[in-house]
Amino acid sequence: MNANFLRNVFLKAFGLFILFNLVWALLNPSGLGKLSLYNVLFKGRERLPFGENPAESYNLSLYNLDAMLASHQINAGKKPDDEFRVIVIGDSSVWGTLLHPEETLAGLLDNRQLASPDGRAVRIYNLGYPTLSLTKDLMVLDALRVYEPDLILWLVTLESFRESEQLLSPIVANNLDRVHHLVTEFDVPLKLPDGRETFWQRTLIGQRRSLADLVRLQTYGVMWSATGIDQVYPEEFTPAARDLKADDSDPGFMPPNLRAEDVRLDLIDSGMKIARGTPIWIINEPILISKGLNSNIRYNFYYPRWAYDQYRTLLEEESRLRGWVYLDYWNLVPQEEFTNSAIHLTPVGERLLADQVQAEIINYLGKFK
Repeated sequence: MNANFLRNVFLKAFGLFILFNLVWALLNPSGLGKLSLYNVLFKGRERLPFGENPAESYNLSLYNLDAMLASHQINAGKKPDDEFRVIVIGDSSVWGTLLHPEETLAGLLDNRQLASPDGRAVRIYNLGYPTLSLTKDLMVLDALRVYEPDLILWLVTLESFRESEQLLSPIVANNLDRVHHLVTEFDVPLKLPDGRETFWQRTLIGQRRSLADLVRLQTYGVMWSATGIDQVYPEEFTPAARDLKADDSDPGFMPPNLRAEDVRLDLIDSGMKIARGTPIWIINEPILISKGLNSNIRYNFYYPRWAYDQYRTLLEEESRLRGWVYLDYWNLVPQEEFTNSAIHLTPVGERLLADQVQAEIINYLGKFK
């Protein structure tokens, strides 16, 4: 085998590699994430993939929303005719940090096997995702239409309304094309950087991490199916602070009044447009109300009292003005039933919330006689 032969083989292989990359970038096979072994070889996940310790949680964070949804149990097949489908969206409190899937709001409600008077089984799906950003929720809402929800429960908290938080979620920052679509099609009032993919980013080389994540997600399906584990449950964790700073502005709220950028209520209106008529209930999720040091100034680490009180007033008034269904459960759960954050509940706290939401769902189902 002489040097000329080896050189020719190398040049041809290199040329084919370049050609394949160019063709890949031109075709831009964006639907690749919809191909999944979940719900085929492996059971579908009960919540969207998220995790920083794959070796122990059999889970990982990735940025391909199509692949995330394809791995979820909601993607198991066509919606049955006898199913009343409820989808729960929101932040890490909905996803269920430190909670097993069956201990989350969606898991608890689904296991109670509710039914509508017209004979449909009520199924509840958890499509919450960690990070506080309404824009992240808008992306999820837009992707949900193919799953034909009958009701959407959208859990929110003040921090997720802030303009400064909207593009910080990695799932948003790495999907600005999707956000541009929302801005264009639904007039979502967001100022976006130019985040459109370059030609290089569309090549096989440019997408190597995304493709590797897709493969890794499939491989973790084996252990997820076998164990049902999708996050690490530490024996000890740092509890959410009960003793607080004597500061009525930190982290970033400027008294005496909330600014427009602190409460982007217009993004809720955008969500209603994106849902295209599917009923949405806005649920102000429970927060930790501290009884500790400086609790007369702050409710918790996130919220000075004056800021959170104004937020509740604004959200209630806007809901009444626009006819939104609004449920305010902010003070439902005692401080003892929060874990490592002012919005993360214990199993007991989740049951308190589920009891309230269940009563509202049963009342709502009464009209389907």
